[in-house]
Amino acid sequence: MTHCLVTGGAGFIGSHLTERLLAAGHAVTVLDDLSTGRALNLAGVQDNPRLHIRTGSITDPVLIAELVHQADAIYHLAAAVGVKLVADDPVRTIETNIYPTEALLRLAAQGGKRFFLASTSEVYGKNPLERWTEEDDLHLGATSRPRWAYGCSKAIDEFLALAYHRKYQLEVVVGRFFNVVGPRQVGHYGMVIPRFVDQALAGGPVVVYDDGEQVRCFAHVREVVEMIMRLMAAPAAVGRVFNIGSDQPVSIRQLAEEIIARTDPRVVLKFLPYGEAYGADFEDVRRRVPDLARLEQTLGVKPRMPLGEILDDIIRYKRQTAAN
Repeated sequence: MTHCLVTGGAGFIGSHLTERLLAAGHAVTVLDDLSTGRALNLAGVQDNPRLHIRTGSITDPVLIAELVHQADAIYHLAAAVGVKLVADDPVRTIETNIYPTEALLRLAAQGGKRFFLASTSEVYGKNPLERWTEEDDLHLGATSRPRWAYGCSKAIDEFLALAYHRKYQLEVVVGRFFNVVGPRQVGHYGMVIPRFVDQALAGGPVVVYDDGEQVRCFAHVREVVEMIMRLMAAPAAVGRVFNIGSDQPVSIRQLAEEIIARTDPRVVLKFLPYGEAYGADFEDVRRRVPDLARLEQTLGVKPRMPLGEILDDIIRYKRQTAAN
């Protein structure tokens, strides 16, 4: 049995990872300040004797020193996330995403812990390539555009993690998430699928930003969590960066139309300029599609769940929670 520390463990991805680690027989300590995570996300496992929940901040140096000392492996998922949150408060984004990561890496290196760093496709910025590989250049926008604070801060996290691997032989794995979706995700912070589903179930309209021709890929959280666990168990993954997500592209307009078709075909689409949604200085990425060759070569698998199956699962969850 491994004792795992999951920062952000009451969040959307963190809660699913916590459940999966417990199901595999591990002991898990969750650290979460519940600013974007929810205690309800862990309701299904809260009585598990191998689960310990600590409500606190990753910016608390005494607390993280205690928890890292107790752990064998660290899964660092806590971060300021979501396009809206990042655009609204770039200072919080930078302070939350950089300083605690460096502190956790230093403590993990001192104790010889294995470390998973959750990163993001946002680090690629505006890279113009059709598909992004882990060795591609980063094309971040101007510092006057607040949305790039998130990608930049996570890129610094990656530089730190890989530097600790090279200098101190820290067993670190970096995972760049691409639009992870599923039950428990909320739309408050710009996450598009839960927002669209909520709007469709409420009778509409479903609000699409800009022209809806932005291209994204969506992976179910269960498959993403499985990739995380496999990477942490794979010696060949140490010291490397991996794209984690689906590689099946869909436009945001097509996504909205698919959700409407699966909920209520009478619902209408509404288009809203980015400036009205996020402010005049907002800038977006038109296409975001990962190359998953490295992930598949290392693990022999990659996320494959079809979009329709993913949407059905989320819609079913939303209907069930609304009925309770």
